[in-house]
Amino acid sequence: MLTIKLQHRFEGFRLDVDFTAPPGLTVLFGSSGSGKTSIINAVAGLLRPDVGKVVLAGSTLLDTRAGVYVPPHQRQIGYVLQEGRLLPHLSVAGNLTFGQKSEDPVAMSRIVDLLGISHLLERQPNTLSGGEKQRVAIGRALISKPSLLLADEPLAALDEARKSEILPYFERLRDEIATPIVYVSHSATEVARLATSVVALENGRVIGQGSAMDLLADS
Repeated sequence: MLTIKLQHRFEGFRLDVDFTAPPGLTVLFGSSGSGKTSIINAVAGLLRPDVGKVVLAGSTLLDTRAGVYVPPHQRQIGYVLQEGRLLPHLSVAGNLTFGQKSEDPVAMSRIVDLLGISHLLERQPNTLSGGEKQRVAIGRALISKPSLLLADEPLAALDEARKSEILPYFERLRDEIATPIVYVSHSATEVARLATSVVALENGRVIGQGSAMDLLADS
């Protein structure tokens, strides 16, 4: 369970949200500028809001009133960006394990199999397609066994063919791993296929929360 209460003023925009993301895959759904990325940046510790509280599985990551702020590197959160941003001088295997204090061969094997990237391990990033790079980026985020996975419009930089390639892997992650996922999107197709719950956003505020079927029917 992830509880988020945030208030933050940007120039020309005010974020004011209060919601809970249950276990499973929660999509933050809304148009560009609705506050989706700001929310997950606050959860990750990359944005320090004016006022806020973030609690993950009973552990307080942020509480501005109590003076609690856990640094990003201590939050045990995986973050997948729009583009994989792999390290060009390392192989796929090197990218997967970069920064890990110790290797877990069992976890590595499971993630590699789950994402279908075993045949890519010796390849260099510049030889990969956009979809392959994104699968490796997802694997890198999961290899550290995060308590939460954040995905900021992970398909936005891909063409339709590559989006179709990646979507089944997010379905597998949703169904086969225990790690909760918060997934940012403005695509109704992605919401319908992936979401176990949806938080609809508009102009920095929550305008609805519930199942994908209910939220899309109302939109």
